Amino acid sequence: MKPALLFIIGASGVGKTRAVQAIEVRQLAGVRCYFFDSLGVPSHDEMIREWGSGEGWQEAMTRRWIERLAGNADRCQVAVLEGQTRPSFIQPYLAPAGISHARIVLLDCTGPVRSQRLGQLRGQPELANERMEAWAAYLRGQADALGLRVLDTSAMSVEHVADALAEDVASLRNPPLSD
Repeated sequence: MKPALLFIIGASGVGKTRAVQAIEVRQLAGVRCYFFDSLGVPSHDEMIREWGSGEGWQEAMTRRWIERLAGNADRCQVAVLEGQTRPSFIQPYLAPAGISHARIVLLDCTGPVRSQRLGQLRGQPELANERMEAWAAYLRGQADALGLRVLDTSAMSVEHVADALAEDVASLRNPPLSD
Protein backbone atom coordinates (compact mmCIF):
# COMPACT_ATOMS: atom_id res chain seq x y z
CA MET A 1 0.00 0.00 0.00
CA LYS A 2 1.36 3.41 -1.01
CA PRO A 3 0.70 6.17 1.51
CA ALA A 4 -0.67 9.58 0.69
CA LEU A 5 2.04 12.22 1.09
CA LEU A 6 1.72 15.64 2.71
CA PHE A 7 4.68 17.93 2.11
CA ILE A 8 5.08 20.87 4.47
CA ILE A 9 7.53 23.29 2.90
CA GLY A 10 8.72 26.81 3.59
CA ALA A 11 11.70 28.99 4.35
CA SER A 12 13.51 28.91 7.68
CA GLY A 13 11.52 30.40 10.54
CA VAL A 14 8.00 29.80 9.26
CA GLY A 15 7.28 27.07 11.83
CA LYS A 16 7.49 23.88 9.74
CA THR A 17 9.34 21.74 12.23
CA ARG A 18 7.37 22.84 15.26
CA ALA A 19 4.04 22.36 13.45
CA VAL A 20 4.93 18.86 12.25
CA GLN A 21 6.24 17.97 15.72
CA ALA A 22 2.86 19.09 17.08
CA ILE A 23 1.13 16.76 14.62
CA GLU A 24 3.47 13.94 15.61
CA VAL A 25 2.64 14.40 19.31
CA ARG A 26 -1.04 13.94 18.50
CA GLN A 27 -0.30 10.37 17.38
CA LEU A 28 -2.97 10.42 14.68
CA ALA A 29 -3.86 6.89 13.59
CA GLY A 30 -2.13 5.91 10.36
CA VAL A 31 0.01 9.08 10.23
CA ARG A 32 3.81 9.23 10.41
CA CYS A 33 5.91 12.38 10.41
CA TYR A 34 9.33 12.79 8.84
CA PHE A 35 11.90 15.57 8.78
CA PHE A 36 13.83 16.29 5.58
CA ASP A 37 17.09 17.19 7.30
CA SER A 38 17.13 14.00 9.39
CA LEU A 39 19.10 12.40 6.53
CA GLY A 40 21.83 14.93 7.27
CA VAL A 41 22.82 18.14 5.55
CA PRO A 42 26.29 18.19 4.01
CA SER A 43 28.44 21.28 3.81
CA HIS A 44 27.97 23.63 0.89
CA ASP A 45 31.30 22.45 -0.58
CA GLU A 46 30.18 18.81 -0.38
CA MET A 47 26.87 19.66 -2.05
CA ILE A 48 28.76 21.21 -4.94
CA ARG A 49 31.28 18.38 -5.14
CA GLU A 50 28.70 15.55 -4.97
CA TRP A 51 25.58 17.07 -6.53
CA GLY A 52 26.83 20.07 -8.51
CA SER A 53 25.00 22.64 -6.34
CA GLY A 54 22.83 23.10 -3.29
CA GLU A 55 19.83 22.81 -5.59
CA GLY A 56 21.16 19.53 -7.00
CA TRP A 57 21.44 18.14 -3.47
CA GLN A 58 17.95 19.38 -2.61
CA GLU A 59 16.44 17.71 -5.67
CA ALA A 60 18.32 14.44 -5.05
CA MET A 61 17.21 14.33 -1.41
CA THR A 62 13.62 15.17 -2.36
CA ARG A 63 13.61 12.27 -4.81
CA ARG A 64 15.20 10.00 -2.16
CA TRP A 65 12.54 10.97 0.39
CA ILE A 66 9.69 10.34 -2.05
CA GLU A 67 11.11 6.91 -2.94
CA ARG A 68 11.62 6.09 0.74
CA LEU A 69 8.11 7.17 1.73
CA ALA A 70 6.57 5.35 -1.25
CA GLY A 71 8.19 2.18 0.06
CA ASN A 72 6.05 2.67 3.17
CA ALA A 73 8.22 0.67 5.57
CA ASP A 74 6.22 2.22 8.43
CA ARG A 75 2.88 1.04 6.98
CA CYS A 76 1.18 4.42 7.31
CA GLN A 77 -1.81 5.85 5.47
CA VAL A 78 -0.42 9.40 5.38
CA ALA A 79 3.26 10.36 5.51
CA VAL A 80 3.95 13.97 6.47
CA LEU A 81 7.34 15.35 5.40
CA GLU A 82 8.59 18.79 6.41
CA GLY A 83 11.49 20.50 4.79
CA GLN A 84 12.89 23.19 2.57
CA THR A 85 12.45 22.05 -0.99
CA ARG A 86 10.89 23.36 -4.15
CA PRO A 87 7.45 22.15 -5.25
CA SER A 88 9.00 21.67 -8.69
CA PHE A 89 11.34 19.07 -7.13
CA ILE A 90 8.40 17.17 -5.61
CA GLN A 91 5.86 16.86 -8.38
CA PRO A 92 7.94 15.07 -11.06
CA TYR A 93 8.82 12.19 -8.73
CA LEU A 94 5.36 11.35 -7.38
CA ALA A 95 3.92 9.34 -10.31
CA PRO A 96 7.12 7.33 -10.94
CA ALA A 97 7.07 6.35 -7.25
CA GLY A 98 3.44 5.23 -7.55
CA ILE A 99 2.08 8.05 -5.37
CA SER A 100 -1.40 9.05 -6.49
CA HIS A 101 -2.46 11.18 -3.50
CA ALA A 102 -0.21 14.02 -2.42
CA ARG A 103 -0.49 17.60 -1.32
CA ILE A 104 2.05 20.36 -0.86
CA VAL A 105 1.39 23.08 1.71
CA LEU A 106 3.59 26.14 1.96
CA LEU A 107 4.01 27.68 5.39
CA ASP A 108 4.93 31.34 5.18
CA CYS A 109 5.24 34.38 7.45
CA THR A 110 6.18 38.02 7.20
CA GLY A 111 9.82 39.08 7.14
CA PRO A 112 9.72 40.74 10.57
CA VAL A 113 8.13 37.65 12.13
CA ARG A 114 10.74 35.41 10.46
CA SER A 115 13.54 37.63 11.79
CA GLN A 116 12.11 37.52 15.30
CA ARG A 117 11.67 33.75 15.24
CA LEU A 118 15.11 33.09 13.81
CA GLY A 119 16.83 35.51 16.15
CA GLN A 120 14.96 35.07 19.42
CA LEU A 121 13.40 31.61 19.28
CA ARG A 122 16.07 29.73 17.35
CA GLY A 123 19.17 31.74 18.17
CA GLN A 124 20.09 31.89 14.46
CA PRO A 125 19.85 35.59 13.59
CA GLU A 126 22.34 35.07 10.75
CA LEU A 127 19.58 33.25 8.83
CA ALA A 128 17.38 36.35 8.84
CA ASN A 129 18.92 37.83 5.72
CA GLU A 130 18.12 38.91 2.16
CA ARG A 131 18.85 35.44 0.83
CA MET A 132 16.22 33.88 3.13
CA GLU A 133 13.71 36.56 2.14
CA ALA A 134 14.42 35.84 -1.54
CA TRP A 135 13.95 32.10 -0.90
CA ALA A 136 10.61 32.77 0.84
CA ALA A 137 9.50 34.97 -2.06
CA TYR A 138 10.54 32.29 -4.57
CA LEU A 139 8.51 29.65 -2.71
CA ARG A 140 5.47 31.98 -2.57
CA GLY A 141 5.79 32.50 -6.32
CA GLN A 142 5.91 28.76 -6.99
CA ALA A 143 2.96 28.17 -4.65
CA ASP A 144 0.94 30.86 -6.42
CA ALA A 145 1.84 29.52 -9.87
CA LEU A 146 0.91 25.96 -8.91
CA GLY A 147 -2.20 26.82 -6.89
CA LEU A 148 -0.81 25.37 -3.67
CA ARG A 149 -2.29 25.99 -0.26
CA VAL A 150 -0.39 28.68 1.65
CA LEU A 151 -0.70 29.09 5.40
CA ASP A 152 0.50 32.41 6.77
CA THR A 153 1.78 31.46 10.21
CA SER A 154 2.67 35.03 11.21
CA ALA A 155 -0.13 35.34 13.75
CA MET A 156 -0.89 31.64 14.30
CA SER A 157 0.12 29.55 17.30
CA VAL A 158 1.89 26.27 16.63
CA GLU A 159 -1.26 24.43 17.69
CA HIS A 160 -3.41 26.38 15.23
CA VAL A 161 -0.98 25.61 12.41
CA ALA A 162 -1.06 21.93 13.43
CA ASP A 163 -4.89 22.04 13.45
CA ALA A 164 -4.88 23.41 9.90
CA LEU A 165 -2.42 20.77 8.73
CA ALA A 166 -4.46 18.04 10.45
CA GLU A 167 -7.29 19.03 8.08
CA ASP A 168 -4.96 18.30 5.15
CA VAL A 169 -4.06 14.95 6.71
CA ALA A 170 -7.75 14.11 7.07
CA SER A 171 -8.51 15.02 3.45
CA LEU A 172 -5.62 12.86 2.24
CA ARG A 173 -6.77 9.98 4.41
CA ASN A 174 -10.27 10.25 2.96
CA PRO A 175 -9.86 11.45 -0.63
CA PRO A 176 -13.04 12.44 -2.49
CA LEU A 177 -14.49 9.81 -4.77
CA SER A 178 -13.60 10.40 -8.41
CA ASP A 179 -16.34 10.87 -10.98
